[in-house]
Amino acid sequence: MKKDQNQLTWLMVSLIAFNMVWGLGNVVNNYSQQGISVIVSWILILAIYFIPYALIVGQLGSTFKESGGDVSDWVEKTSTKRLAYFAAWTYWVVHIPYLAQKPQGVLIPLGWAIQGNGDFLSSLDIHWIVILSLLIFGAFLYLSTKGLSTLKVIGGGWLVALC
Repeated sequence: MKKDQNQLTWLMVSLIAFNMVWGLGNVVNNYSQQGISVIVSWILILAIYFIPYALIVGQLGSTFKESGGDVSDWVEKTSTKRLAYFAAWTYWVVHIPYLAQKPQGVLIPLGWAIQGNGDFLSSLDIHWIVILSLLIFGAFLYLSTKGLSTLKVIGGGWLVALC
């Protein structure tokens, strides 16, 4: 069977899916905090969550090829518009804490780069932390308006492209 140059291999698809659903950062953080015992929970998460999730998304994506591929489209096609609205709203709401912690992901390494220890945030007044966080968040929002190629670079898409 001749391989198409535009077709992703199963390894690339699985790496992209794993990164989108779970993320390599979770692997590193969990291992550093819990040690070798985390492997049991990884296997359970893989069997109970990741594999069924990937299969469900694959099934829904192939069933509703004409839709945009988001959860609310799938819920609307299988039930009602009202339930699809709640699905989209819930998906948005659960990302608020995720987005709120992103500036910390910049400030903490910045503190290590500036002072060489983890005391940078504890030495700042809370008002300055809030102002810096808002500035970082605003910078991310501004960069997001610059197009998908910029977001891919920021989001680590270059790593997937290298694979």
